[in-house]
Amino acid sequence: MSSHKTFRIKRFLGKKQKQNRPIPQLIRMKTGNKIRYNSKRRHWRRTKLGLLRLHVI
Repeated sequence: MSSHKTFRIKRFLGKKQKQNRPIPQLIRMKTGNKIRYNSKRRHWRRTKLGLLRLHVI
């Protein structure tokens, strides 16, 4: 990743960074532990975001 980013890419990365977190404990308690973990968690090394498509546009 380059150090000079466009605002569009920076906003995209910020959104993905905020989404990549565990679910709150309150949700686990509210649903009776039916939802145990965030299935959409992403590891920075295993799953990439696919920024090439965003960069071309």
